[in-house]
Amino acid sequence: MQKHLSWRWGFLLLVLLAGIACAQFARMDCSVRRNETRQKFGAVYMTMNNPFYEIIDEEIRTVVENHGDVLISRNPALNADRQIEEIRGLIADGVRVLFINPVGGTRMDTVLAEARAARVIVIAIDTNIAEEGYVAATVVSENERAGAQCAAHLITHADGGRIALLKHSEARSAAQRIEGFRTAIAAHPSFQVVAEAECSGQLEIAMPVMADMLAAHPEIDVVMALNDPAALGAIAALQSAGRAPTDTMVYGVDGVPESRDLIRAGWMTATAVQSPRRIGRMAAEEAYRILAGEAAEDIALPTRLLTVGNVDENDGGGWD
Repeated sequence: MQKHLSWRWGFLLLVLLAGIACAQFARMDCSVRRNETRQKFGAVYMTMNNPFYEIIDEEIRTVVENHGDVLISRNPALNADRQIEEIRGLIADGVRVLFINPVGGTRMDTVLAEARAARVIVIAIDTNIAEEGYVAATVVSENERAGAQCAAHLITHADGGRIALLKHSEARSAAQRIEGFRTAIAAHPSFQVVAEAECSGQLEIAMPVMADMLAAHPEIDVVMALNDPAALGAIAALQSAGRAPTDTMVYGVDGVPESRDLIRAGWMTATAVQSPRRIGRMAAEEAYRILAGEAAEDIALPTRLLTVGNVDENDGGGWD
């Protein structure tokens, strides 16, 4: 009797172990199949040394991962050659969609042709790509309007000014903002651009550049910066030069959270607010529409001017 029971228990144990093994194999098989069906997306920004791009990346990643797919992000740190190589690496890695925020508006034709040959869908974000025919869709802010909004505020609130421009001419979006500003003030001769310099939109570069412009042109009383990090660098230089908040009108573009406090304190006059959350989310959603066979669509989001008069309206303490 004892031997008969032992045989039964042994048989049941074998059946149980076999069942566990089959279940584990099934789970492994499902996991492998699931990983095989996950689509790869790539994103290459001009730099991640800017909270604006961190937010865009965060929003794209949320949409992609909610679809069960994966996003691979790269940071060329404002190096155009490095960006091109990172794009090539993502193409080789098999991405289906590539979000590109180009360091420069040109020089991308060869690598974009490689992306097209590999059937990679390319979506430009935050700035246009000069080469036509390679980009399925573009998601940007109305950059010329942003510069024009700053100029309109300046014309309304000052009789004249000696203006310094902080630029990033290689970035098409930045160039469009400065162009929008220049065009708007062109009909008002009391406003004159007396100094301009490149700063790559970086605070740590804009500060010494602004200090040099102030030393050469102490009459500067208006600063138009291509973005808020550059405006923050200009403000730091103005503070170091002993300027009072009311001495110089400073304009930026972005609407970084810190800009609200600077506007309240009088150091920043206004900023044309963008929405990196909407840019990122809409770019990712556009990618899935294209993958589904729908027609691609270019998107240009409006900016709004943030000033002391409306700084406390809808203040969530962060990006729009």
